[in-house]
Amino acid sequence: MSSKSVKCDLLVIGSGAAGMAAALKAASEGHSVIVAEKSKWLGGTTAISGGWAWVPGNKQGVAQGDTRQEIETYIRALAKDCYKAEMVDTFLDEVPEAIDWLERDTDVEFVYPEMAPDYQMDAPGAKPSGRAISGKVVDARTLGENRLRLRPYLDTYTVFGYMPEVGPDIAQFLHANQSWKSFAYVSKKLLKTWVETVLCRRSFDRTNGNSLMVRMVSSAAKLGIRMWTETPVTKILQSENGVVTGAVLGGVHAATVEARLGVVIAAGGYSADASLRAEYWGHDPHGDNHFTPTVGHDGDNVRLAAPLGGHVDTDVHEPAAWAPVTVFTGLRGQQRIFPHLRAFGLPGLIAVNRKGERFANESSSYHDFGMAMIQENAGQDETFGYIIADSKAMNKYGIGYAKPRPIPQGYFKKTGFLHKADTVEELARRIGVDAAGLKKTLSEFNAGAAKGEDPKFNRGSNWFHHFKGDMEHQPNPNLEPLDKGPYYAAKIEMGDLGAYSGLAVDRHSQVLDDDNQPIPGLFAAGSAAVSIFGGGYPGYGANIGPALVFGYTIGRDAEILASLRSESTTPTVLEEV
Repeated sequence: MSSKSVKCDLLVIGSGAAGMAAALKAASEGHSVIVAEKSKWLGGTTAISGGWAWVPGNKQGVAQGDTRQEIETYIRALAKDCYKAEMVDTFLDEVPEAIDWLERDTDVEFVYPEMAPDYQMDAPGAKPSGRAISGKVVDARTLGENRLRLRPYLDTYTVFGYMPEVGPDIAQFLHANQSWKSFAYVSKKLLKTWVETVLCRRSFDRTNGNSLMVRMVSSAAKLGIRMWTETPVTKILQSENGVVTGAVLGGVHAATVEARLGVVIAAGGYSADASLRAEYWGHDPHGDNHFTPTVGHDGDNVRLAAPLGGHVDTDVHEPAAWAPVTVFTGLRGQQRIFPHLRAFGLPGLIAVNRKGERFANESSSYHDFGMAMIQENAGQDETFGYIIADSKAMNKYGIGYAKPRPIPQGYFKKTGFLHKADTVEELARRIGVDAAGLKKTLSEFNAGAAKGEDPKFNRGSNWFHHFKGDMEHQPNPNLEPLDKGPYYAAKIEMGDLGAYSGLAVDRHSQVLDDDNQPIPGLFAAGSAAVSIFGGGYPGYGANIGPALVFGYTIGRDAEILASLRSESTTPTVLEEV
């Protein structure tokens, strides 16, 4: 234990959306805050994410006539038997206040898109817009000396260094090889990105989750929040009466921190920890059948809370937000991961199993597709499939990380990301898929796709499907026959965007002990805490939305909770705050 002692009001572990929301609100109330981040970067997984926040009941949704009953009906349909009524009620109660405060009193600015469909558009209560918002593009120079402390983009998900935004921006990139106007737009974006990167080490314009974190870190600096990177938390401290009083920090800022109002665990979940995955995730019993693109989700939430009685809440029908990924080897021998969040909803791309058969609706959400992929591979040692495309789709759209023409394909094939063959039979042999099955699948799929139909899975049948596709493609934005060689494939395996089965918490985000009683002074939010959606994935930003809202309420209520606590053995349970 470090001999150095430091005092603050609130100690926050982790610098993603949840942690920074808690820190910002607490600091705005006049409290001293320390954010302890174990990596050398600020921003957590939020900084490499799409940056959306699913926050139903925001001002746009209300203006469009969205109702509390419709929202609850939709969440209940997705959560099934794992519906968490108290947590959902609290979330929906607090959305307007939290989002309004962020926009009014911090540097955070949101974009309210005209179209951002819920992921389950066929479920009761679903809406085509009004529930998902995103961070507005920002010039990172507003961060001053903190500009290069923010976590860079996930490079595999950029287009030559630029991170397109979902919506009109990415649509321009999608058509860059088909329209001179789009080509000029993309060229301007890329040239600006390259020049700024060469001259200033990183481009100035930040989009998606990076823009959200730029704005939150900028606000934190103005409020005097101490943001300590390369500073892991090794132990959470309690008084004799069980009240959390601080923590022990290691690394660059090694110290014993006394935190008057408590400690917030916002350090992500456990999806990068093989032993915890093996314990809680059925498809990964040996910890070697899953690959996560998240950063920092190493199980610190579980390890730090367990000695105090904190435990994982498994009352979710899916333990994580699933996302299929391609794992490949970079030219320097490093493992690289590309998350397929959109790619195979495009026309002319399908996904098949080891038998060469389609097993899911490729235009469903990555989470729903992931559920189908796990089910399809149940009982197998490895969970995988393949994205298949013909030359038309490859030249027009590419396959995720493998870019379309005129980009050369050599690099993508050399790294093992992309496989190519002149015929369907040859491609099947190269990737180890049943050739007869693949030929039959293509024949059946092509017959329907030519008419804009998918009798097997009803792909391309709702707004969300179309939003994932090419809105200019007819007769269906998601369907096109695969009938022109050569043919291409990319292997997909299981990944995630964060665990859903996190620490058990109450509606005040207080971590619960083994008797389901609050541990006084210990909070958890974001992927560190159990998802409020019961295993369902409602729409864009299903992780970040609750992270912002519950982070905000922690920062707001920490002082009240502390004032109501007494040095008794009975934990504080509030009816109203």
